[in-house]
Amino acid sequence: MFRTLQGPHVLGITLAAAGIMMVTMGARQSLGLFVGPLNTSTGLGLATISFALAIGQFVWGAVQPIAGAAADRWGPKPVLTAGILILALGCSVAPFMNSGMGLTISLGVLMAMGAGAASFSVLIGAAAQRLTPEARGAASGVINAGGSFGQFVFAPVMQKLIQMLGWMGAMWSLAVFVLAALPLIGKVTKGNRAAHVVHASEDTGLKQALKTALTDRSYLLLHAGFFTCGFHIAFLVTHLPTEVDLCGLPPSVASWSLALIGLANIVGSLVVGHLVGQYRSKMILAVMYGSRAVLIVWYLMMPREPWVFYVFAVGLGLTWLATVPPTAGLVGKLFGVRYLGTLFGLTLLSHQTGGFLGAWLGGLAITELGSYELMWRADIALALLAAVLNLPIREKKIGAQPAAISG
Repeated sequence: MFRTLQGPHVLGITLAAAGIMMVTMGARQSLGLFVGPLNTSTGLGLATISFALAIGQFVWGAVQPIAGAAADRWGPKPVLTAGILILALGCSVAPFMNSGMGLTISLGVLMAMGAGAASFSVLIGAAAQRLTPEARGAASGVINAGGSFGQFVFAPVMQKLIQMLGWMGAMWSLAVFVLAALPLIGKVTKGNRAAHVVHASEDTGLKQALKTALTDRSYLLLHAGFFTCGFHIAFLVTHLPTEVDLCGLPPSVASWSLALIGLANIVGSLVVGHLVGQYRSKMILAVMYGSRAVLIVWYLMMPREPWVFYVFAVGLGLTWLATVPPTAGLVGKLFGVRYLGTLFGLTLLSHQTGGFLGAWLGGLAITELGSYELMWRADIALALLAAVLNLPIREKKIGAQPAAISG
């Protein structure tokens, strides 16, 4: 796999981008561990806290196309730097918030905005500008694996810090961890000119690129499938700790389950990143979405014991965010890399619209119904629908490049 990433500075750029993803995704995906302590400390209720985190899911997605467009226009360095600083600011001010509005601003807006600006659309777009088409799938897999490794590392560390320092001390520690990613930005962006300079001779304009994409049936189907992916992930990352608690199991089961999801997704991301260069991305996506439906059915049939959560976490982790490389790859195949940051950012907005509903509706379900049964059933139905919707996508053969707005 790494053979395709050989070349001057290419592997270093890819690994540095993966390091930034490790920090930003690790910070985001560990927030579910704070739900219980936050509720105990503030008494705001699970529905209020879930809504703040649901807003964060949507904001993270809404920032993606904006950050991608800014990076396409001015280059990735200022966007990544601003993202890291805003994410650290959100972590720093969260302990001072004791209202639903305050949590929405700190966790739902600032942290999500910062993490979104230093995430997939900008990092994958920056790497794609320097890589051959054959290397882009592998690179996106490595960058995605960095985010999964962050979840594997951050979940147990943050759980331990919450126990040792309380949720406030753990949140301030998280701000310090986030700032440690700043030196990696220089490695990712060194010598990286703004895309409008690199591609000036073949630029058809962002407005035309958006018009072309948003009237493309395959692009819209890709959005619909990715919406489901966001619904699954946000529901689980936000409410898995509560599900574990409802089963009478210790918090460590939740933190290790989240860590195992991240660890398994490292494998899934690297494998899928390699497979993107071998097989049609739409078929890879259909198989992954279908497997989630099967896995959730299995989980609902099993007793609620720690080993069940761990097996479920590993199985789900293999496809957790491994959907990113084939999704980004499909966008690149359909429209090229000139506006990849913007166009892939829009698919991430669809992902996080689903994420908003997954996090928020999960909170409503547990508050109004006392269980997540309805949410699990919705997960199954949406997974099967996503698998079917990916099949009609028009996908060019491996190695074929679009003629109109490619980079």
